[in-house]
Amino acid sequence: MKIYTRTGDDGETGLYGGSRVRKASERIIAYGEVDELNSAMGLCAADADEELRAVLQREQARLFTLGSWLATPSEASESTRAHLPAWRADAFGVLEAEIDRFTEELPELKSFIVPGGCQAAARLHLARTICRRAERTVAALANDDYVDPRHQAYLNRLSDWLFVLARVANWRAGVVDVPWKPAGEA
Repeated sequence: MKIYTRTGDDGETGLYGGSRVRKASERIIAYGEVDELNSAMGLCAADADEELRAVLQREQARLFTLGSWLATPSEASESTRAHLPAWRADAFGVLEAEIDRFTEELPELKSFIVPGGCQAAARLHLARTICRRAERTVAALANDDYVDPRHQAYLNRLSDWLFVLARVANWRAGVVDVPWKPAGEA
């Protein structure tokens, strides 16, 4: 199988189920940003400790599932939808449980923090902001077309989870989170 098909040379691409849309459509942008988030999380996993790498890779697999759902238009047939990978109904619940567990090992957060710290934390903060952008784009898509509300809730929780993972990475590396101070107060 060749990696190039030439079918997108005219600015269109295929959705799951066969219909074709412009590459600048909201649906394509939404799952493209989820794909970008997945790549950013892969970069995070490459520099994370064993425990964080495992949970990051688990969520990368879930992002592929989310991408397949987003790549399927709302008007797709039931037989097409039947082939989609299952979406775990409590995906955001899994993240909430880990947020709670990881937060227990951290000092109390008393102010906003400046994104950064060790390499792993800085990458996780970047992934968090990419996640927020993907979440906004999926929300925009939901204004015009059906998006499973669980997918929106998942992205919202995933960004919180990435924030906590960034703090955990700094804590485990012995790097103190830098509290934000408004310009002029520093």
